[in-house]
Amino acid sequence: MNVGFGWKLHGDGRAPRPGAVVRPDERLSWGRTVGLGAQHVVAMFGATFVAPVLMGLDPNLAVMVSGAATVFFLLVTQGRIPSYLGSSLSFVGVAAVIKTQGGDAATLTGALLVVGAVLAACGAVVQGFGAKVIHAVLPPVVTGAVVMLIGFNLAPVAAGTYWPQDQWTALLVMAFTALALVVLRGFWSRIAIFLGLVFGYAVSWLFDRLFGRIDSPVGGGAATEHWRLDLSGVGRADWIGLPSLHAPSFSASAVLVALPVVVALIAENAGHVKAVSEMTGDPLDDRMGTAIMADGAATVLSTAVGGPATTTYAENIGVMAATRVYSTAAYWCAAGFAILFGLCPKFGAVVAAIPGGVLGGITVVLYGMIGLLGAQIWIHNRVDLTNPLHLVPVAAGVIVGIGNVTLHFTDNFELGGIALGTLIALLGYHGLRALAPAHLKHPRPAADGPLLDEGTSAYDDDRGRG
Repeated sequence: MNVGFGWKLHGDGRAPRPGAVVRPDERLSWGRTVGLGAQHVVAMFGATFVAPVLMGLDPNLAVMVSGAATVFFLLVTQGRIPSYLGSSLSFVGVAAVIKTQGGDAATLTGALLVVGAVLAACGAVVQGFGAKVIHAVLPPVVTGAVVMLIGFNLAPVAAGTYWPQDQWTALLVMAFTALALVVLRGFWSRIAIFLGLVFGYAVSWLFDRLFGRIDSPVGGGAATEHWRLDLSGVGRADWIGLPSLHAPSFSASAVLVALPVVVALIAENAGHVKAVSEMTGDPLDDRMGTAIMADGAATVLSTAVGGPATTTYAENIGVMAATRVYSTAAYWCAAGFAILFGLCPKFGAVVAAIPGGVLGGITVVLYGMIGLLGAQIWIHNRVDLTNPLHLVPVAAGVIVGIGNVTLHFTDNFELGGIALGTLIALLGYHGLRALAPAHLKHPRPAADGPLLDEGTSAYDDDRGRG
């Protein structure tokens, strides 16, 4: 397959034939393909520029390197896996922790670069030993716990940093975003976060006109009087220019905070590859390791110039499912659009002006959804949480991660929050499994009764009715 050019025209080039799909090595007419590329940009747009804003990185650079990362991914996977690589939201909590430790943007991108290198190495292992190694080392019970604690660890950021900046705007944005996610259908529901941001801009502008300035804290600092929506920077920004770049710096403590996210990224990539495989009908288990390696290497390239970590985007997989067009040509077009957007500083200034209250409403929904993806992993894989081998290590790990429990080793070295919670869930599970009796490793059918005593796991109808 020619990964850059030479796609075969599907049918008459207008739409997929009845019951057919446009495969990765096919395309529709170029006009329709460019339009689909623009649609992919809109789908990834919200999360791709919200993530760097929440992490204190340059959104212009993030959008531009997402295009470059997508091109790199398509080349490495030889065009077999149509995916867009946008900014990873999994590191938002990591960024908050590193900031509290005194780290800056360079410290953050240095930690993410190391994570990208580790992810690429994990991809090489998966490619060498097969996809089964993922399930052996990271069973769903552990993966779900890590994803859950990463999401819920962000709760203090939403509650303490963004929401207090404008609580009423945050409440309205939260409600609007929730309605958009639930009520809207198809493509519109997939860009609900983006629609919530647009709505928040409009509400903030209206409230400034109706009520004047607001007296509230900005970025978790002291309360000051300020406009909700300040677009003064937009007028000063140029139309064309390079985004700001910076070199990463490396800190052992920051790297330790970020490394656990590798677990979530491996699970995320594996899930996306399987989803694309099912939709296209092309078995891709033999390319799963390559996809993980490509994502890790793309993260290294992005963070080396000051950008965020990248990951394959479910939003764009949703667009493919809705359109039945899996052509990598559309992703090349999307990547081109993203690079052009990144070269417009005025666009970056608009993004940087997002009011704190708007981010408050968005993050309450977004962080909760990230956390509950962990529960979704458990449900999808039918993880039995009445089995103490599953329940005990993940219960301890989740509470440690969410509560930011810290374990001090020396004056200069400590583990806490996401890192410690992940280690407890992962090592706790495998350690307990090595010592557990056979009936916990190979549980009885549910009809045989619960594996914990009834006081903690079973509630029959009579007790439930009180």
